[in-house]
Amino acid sequence: MNNKHKHLKESERYSIKIGLDNAQSFKAIGRAIGRDCTTISKEVKARRVPKQIGSFNIRFNNCKNRIGCTINNLCGKTCRDKKCSRCTEAPCFKNCHYYEKETCNLLNRAPYVCNACKLRPKCSLEKWFYEPLSAFKEYKAVLSESRSGIALDKAEIERIDSIVTPLLLQGQSPHHIFIQHASELMISERTLYNYIDMGLFKARNIDLPRKVRYRIRKKYRASIKIDKACRNGRTYSDYLKYMDSNGDVGVVEMDTVFGIVGGKALLTLHFVAPHFMLAFLIDSCTSKSVSDVFASLRKLLGNKDFTTLIPVLLADNGSEFSDPKSIELDVEGGEGEFLTNLYYCDPGMAQQKGALEVNHSFIRRVVPKGESFDMFTQQDILVMMNNINSYARPALNDKTPYNIFKHLYGAKIVKKLGVELVPPDKVNLRPSLLK
Repeated sequence: MNNKHKHLKESERYSIKIGLDNAQSFKAIGRAIGRDCTTISKEVKARRVPKQIGSFNIRFNNCKNRIGCTINNLCGKTCRDKKCSRCTEAPCFKNCHYYEKETCNLLNRAPYVCNACKLRPKCSLEKWFYEPLSAFKEYKAVLSESRSGIALDKAEIERIDSIVTPLLLQGQSPHHIFIQHASELMISERTLYNYIDMGLFKARNIDLPRKVRYRIRKKYRASIKIDKACRNGRTYSDYLKYMDSNGDVGVVEMDTVFGIVGGKALLTLHFVAPHFMLAFLIDSCTSKSVSDVFASLRKLLGNKDFTTLIPVLLADNGSEFSDPKSIELDVEGGEGEFLTNLYYCDPGMAQQKGALEVNHSFIRRVVPKGESFDMFTQQDILVMMNNINSYARPALNDKTPYNIFKHLYGAKIVKKLGVELVPPDKVNLRPSLLK
């Protein structure tokens, strides 16, 4: 097996120790484990450890003048050893003015350790040993240290910071920044997240929209009783049957976003395929307000484009959607023509229109929960939605919902709706957008 350019394994280190204990040469050890002899030599020299021990009945003493030394009582204590050269406490001879350290010359040549030295039983000098366990631990520590830290100088960090921080403070995610500026950043997306986490930039983790989040407890409102007969033939089971028969039609998920109780709200329409969302400011969450929005949409688009754009609607069981015919029928045109099909999710099953629920999180970045919509106009809401729809999504292969929507439905409908594409670096998903 060719082990060239591969790190030594723990088992191979144990084989090296066995070879050293048996006084084998580096070449012999290398042949046994399939390594070059220089690899063994470098490993032993780099990982050997010192031990200040003597031998049987010989105490440790590495002073050059230890033989024939008559100095005693250096520590000022009554010692059972008459001479300091035989003391078990190192400070006794190391504090001596005549102390000179002696090292074994044999350690300067192969095998560089005392594992199988024949002079070891009579030696009192410092000894060096190769121990596989400590060698492997040291190797792992060096390996980890070599792969940690930052491979950038200060100037390069400042350059990347000048690109990343302003966009993070506009509410953009590191992913969005990375796909728009990959050629400028010259680092991977994972590395970008790591650098932010390490605090290298002026923007911190707290500036990331989803890094630190506390769930606000729900406040339950008294529900308004509605006539459940409106859901006959419009249940989620009916929806699934319709989609089985007409699987190629686009689905639009519908819901409302509340500001404060009794204040204005948003009616949201989420086009599932392109992840595109429209929002309309309504005075209150009533069926009349919702009906008025759809009447305006039919007038704006025309019946043909309205049906093309919204063939199927999926809503929850809120009272604001309790008048399905005013949404489905062109009652104002006097024809009573069905232009769309409205279906309801099962009670308590918000995940049946989960794409819309996820997309609402973008609105909450700009207008956090508990803040009123009363001070905004429909133009403000359009500006907010333009920014949201211009925000690239991983699920769309890093394309924007705006571009996918325009590709699917054409520039004509886009122009009628009045939506626009915001340049990537201008996308702002912070409350500052509407202030």
